[in-house]
Amino acid sequence: MNVVLNDNMSIAAVQQLFHHLFPYLRLEFFEKASKSNNANNVKKHINGTIKKIQDYKLSKSINASITITPTMTVSGLENAFSNCYNLKAQVLRKSGNIWLEATITDGWSLEDQNKQGEMITVQMSGK
Repeated sequence: MNVVLNDNMSIAAVQQLFHHLFPYLRLEFFEKASKSNNANNVKKHINGTIKKIQDYKLSKSINASITITPTMTVSGLENAFSNCYNLKAQVLRKSGNIWLEATITDGWSLEDQNKQGEMITVQMSGK
């Protein structure tokens, strides 16, 4: 299933939709530091907020949207947010009772990450 994110969606709604699509994955957001500091540094954790993603647009004139697909890679999704918004997105994968950053496997598709999270979580729960 492909989902196009709407600029009017809140950060919380984006996170809920993502978790509904991929129940063993979680999407976290951080505001990027100003360019004068270092664009790779993050400023603050902004999850669960009612702020809309359009509030973080890099340019109000950009008419871009993000389409989430099961075959999209973790790095592809994270880069899409970075290219359109003043946001650093981080995908986490469930592993039993904890959430791990999907950094080493960021070339995997979201679907594969989700399947791996499900497999590990089921194995760890002993089901």
